[in-house]
Formats: sequence, structure tokens, C-alpha cells
Amino acid sequence: MMKTAEDLRRLLYNIDHKGYPAYKGTKGEYRFGKYVLSIDHVQGDPFAAPSKLHIEVSGKTAGFPKRLYDKKHKKTALQDHLIRQFGKLADRYSFQAKGSGKSGILSVTRCGQEILERSACTINPVNGNVTVRFEAGFPANGRTINSRELMKILFDFLPECVEKALLYDNLNKTCVEKVMELSEDREYIRSSLNELGLIAFVADGSILPRESGVSQKPMKGAVAFTSPESMKVVLKLPYKGNITGMGIKQGITLIVGGGYHGKSTLLKALEMGIYPHIAGDGREYIVTDAESVKIRAEDGRSIKKTDISMFINDLPNGRDTKTFSTEDASGSTSQAANVIEAIEAGTHAFFIDEDTSATNFMVRDELMQQVIHRDMEPITPFIERMRDLYEIQGISTVLVAGSSGAYFQTADTVVQMDRYVPKEITAVAKRAAKGYPALALPDVKAKLPGFERRPEKNPGIVQKGRIKIKTLGRDGVQLNHETVDLRYVEQLADYEQLTCLGYMLKYMEEKMLNGRRTVREIIEHLYADIEKQGFSVICGGDYIPGNLALPRKQEVYACVDRYRALKL
Repeated sequence: MMKTAEDLRRLLYNIDHKGYPAYKGTKGEYRFGKYVLSIDHVQGDPFAAPSKLHIEVSGKTAGFPKRLYDKKHKKTALQDHLIRQFGKLADRYSFQAKGSGKSGILSVTRCGQEILERSACTINPVNGNVTVRFEAGFPANGRTINSRELMKILFDFLPECVEKALLYDNLNKTCVEKVMELSEDREYIRSSLNELGLIAFVADGSILPRESGVSQKPMKGAVAFTSPESMKVVLKLPYKGNITGMGIKQGITLIVGGGYHGKSTLLKALEMGIYPHIAGDGREYIVTDAESVKIRAEDGRSIKKTDISMFINDLPNGRDTKTFSTEDASGSTSQAANVIEAIEAGTHAFFIDEDTSATNFMVRDELMQQVIHRDMEPITPFIERMRDLYEIQGISTVLVAGSSGAYFQTADTVVQMDRYVPKEITAVAKRAAKGYPALALPDVKAKLPGFERRPEKNPGIVQKGRIKIKTLGRDGVQLNHETVDLRYVEQLADYEQLTCLGYMLKYMEEKMLNGRRTVREIIEHLYADIEKQGFSVICGGDYIPGNLALPRKQEVYACVDRYRALKL
């Protein structure tokens, strides 16, 4: 039988001034007036990580109209909005209750500029129930319980947060409507891309530059984006109405220009256009094909039985490149593997910056081809394969280039960035390219490799009967002592996605790897489970941490591919 708020109050009175471990007895569910409070995990002492709690408000009490969350993208946007509203109030009350160590903390996950599916707030699409997961530092003086201060958090501060942040009638309804409208408009753009033959849309007026290397907020005073007339697309959005912007067509697009003129800034905005962004970010109406992948060189990464023969063949040491493995890949082999793995993950477009690529993987000019004959070079550069990748596999490429004009010959569209203003110069570039020897292409068309890797369970990853997960900020995730390096998986937007990847990898090791399923089958099955059961399926029980953000399938593939303990 569920306990009441008064039961909790009496319990807290009884344990006041006792040793800190007595707080463990508060674990459980308590019925408050408009919600149920669950104390899921109690910290061991006031200096440890804060206690984990969640509240659930019934759909009837929360009162959000169904039309605000009846589609997945609208539900995600509303959840994100509620997290931000709850977080603002929690920040106001954090540390208002006094004590030692982390006493008095009241916090929920901090959202960035992207709108992500997070465990911190979930809305049940069937009944509208709203669940918010958060942390609270249970107060103590030294290591002696100060339950009167905890009562402030649970009986004064928290009800105020629920009342003002999670009940529809008390929210700014115009603001909530705008959140829903923006999500609908953005989804309309995304659904229109393929029909219009585009892989991306960048709205006029967008602000691309960010505030700094450590802040993703828009740069003040930045040049607003304006589309070249020849690439301008007009869309009529459901709520915003007519909007204009640059449409990047399917095929091969080259972005060129002088240094510091905005080439990489445009590419960065495009690669992060896979995510919705909050109003005021400047990138709200930059929308990219959801399966597009940023590709780069990644010296030192591990590669497990990957067929890179499309790009690398006939190595002098006789190594097999159809099932290529290494614990310390070079720049060229790592980038070749990244391309093949992205194809396996179902990408529709590659985003590539020459600055972060292996030069010998990307291009060989005509003079080098004459001096070093093709028979002597094991690498078939990307420039010689990207036309095949588009025409045979339907995979487009957006490439930032500044050092080689050879790309002009294969590009469908050439965009020059001039002081952050894009200009379409395809005709000019093509005329200039005619004065140079034509690029010699390989006689044999690119052949897509098969994807038949079938990983097995690795019993060695389990230590003391369990697999422990640790997130290393934005750098990677650890399963016990095995580190998965994700520094160069550049479309991960939040460290909580890395935490979620850790749980996914753990779930795969425990439940899914059996030597019979392919990597693709495993990941498809994993997402089907998450779609049905939510985050709980990868958490292995009733407790769901409040610091998970769902990555795309493409980043799950990237994580599996960089998992050195993967047993194949």
C-alpha cells in the first residue's frame, strides 16, 4: 500500500538528529496532493552524489491537451520544455535548505541548445502522465540528519516546482503552443527534404556562429545567413507560413572559401541540423537529413573485421582488407572504416571537413597519379568513390575543401563562403576545372561490402558479477575498465547521450550478443525494444536514472564499432 505525505513527514521527524544511514528508510513512494513522490536512491552520506527521486503527475492533473504530445516530435519538444521550466525553479530553491556537503541541492538535468529525448522527463502518450526525475541533497549537519531542512525541500520547494512547471493551467500557454508549433514546422521541413531532392535546408536569417568554443549559444552580432538566389527554396510551414532558405541538393556539394570565412561554421550547423533546436538558438530552421553522418580521420581507433576494400586494397604486407582489424588505425584506414560503418548504419549523406581528414584518403592529384602509378598505391581516395556512392548507393556528400581544386570536377554544386555569406559559384568552378587534366577514376565501380559481423557475448567484461558504467564527460564511456573512445563522434550533442550509450552497450552484452545476430539486427532490435518500453528496457529494472538522452542509431553503431572488447 502506498504511503502518504504525512507518513513521510512523521518518518522524517522520527529520524531527525540520527546518523545519516537512517535516511535509507525513506526510500519508497508517497502520495502527495497532486502527484506521487518516489525516493529511488538515498545517498550514503551528505558528501556523496545527491539522492535520486522522481515525481509522477497523472495526465488528468497535469492537464496537457493531447494535441501537444500526440506525435513523437511534439512529445519530445514538450518534455524538453517541461524540463527547462522545472529546472529554472529547482535552481531557485537549490541550497536554500542548509547543511554539510551537498545538502540542499535540488536539480534536474541541464539541457543544451538541442532538444533531445531525455529520461529526466517523460510523458506517457496513452494517458498523459508526466514523470520528472531529479536529484536532491538530503541535508545533514556533519553526518547527522537534519530532516527539518529536508522537509523544506520535499514539502515547500518541490510542490511549488510541480505547481508552476508541470501543470498546464499554470504555464504560459502561448509559450507552450509556440513549442509545439516550432516542432511541427521543423518536422514539416524534414519531411519535405526528400520530396524536394534536398539533404538539408538552411533558413534565411539563421545565426550559424556560436558564442565560443565552450558555449553553444548564438554569437551576438553575427552575420545572419542569406541564401544565394540560385539555391533559394520557399517553404510554406504549417504555423510560421512562408520561409525562404538555402536548399542543399542531393549529390555532391563542395563548400569552399578563404580561411575564417565560415566554411566549417556552415558545415557544423549542417551536421547538428539532425537535432531540433530551441527557439532563439539561431538554428531552429536548419534541418538536415536525420541519417546524415559526419566523417573524419581518427588516428589510433580500433577497427573490428570491417571490409574497407572499397578504399584500401593490396597492402604490401598482404593483410586482408575485407575483414580488416587493428587496434591502432592510421588516419586513412580509420577514415575508410568510418565511411563503411556509416553506410552500415544507414546514412544518406556524409559531411566531411578537409581539415579533419587524412589527405591521402581524400585525394590524389593528377601529378601524383602520374608519378605513383595506381598499381603502386593501395588507397583508392574518396574523391574517386564519392560519385559512385551517390549514383549507386544514393549517399550524398557535403565537403568543405580549401587546398585542392580537384574536387571541382566531381562536384554537382559549389558554394563559396565569403565573410559568412554563401555564393553559388558552380559554373565558375567548372570552367576553371576545364583547364586542368581530368581526374582519372578507377575502372571498377565501387562495390558495397556485406555487413555480416555477428558479435558474441564477452564474459570477460563482467567483473564481480556485474558491468559498471562510467561516463567520461564528452570523451567516452567505460564498461568496468574497458574505455570506448567517442571523442571524434562529433554529432553527439550531450554527455547524457554517452551515458545512454553505456547502458545500451551493457544491455547488449547482457541480453543481445549471441553470435547469431548481425550488428544491424542487434541495433534494430534494441531500438524496437526502446520504442515499446522506453528507457527502462536498457536499465534492467524499475529504477531509471534521470541523466539519459537517447542518441541516434548512427551513434550506437559508432559506439559498437569503437568498443575494443567487442568479441567477433
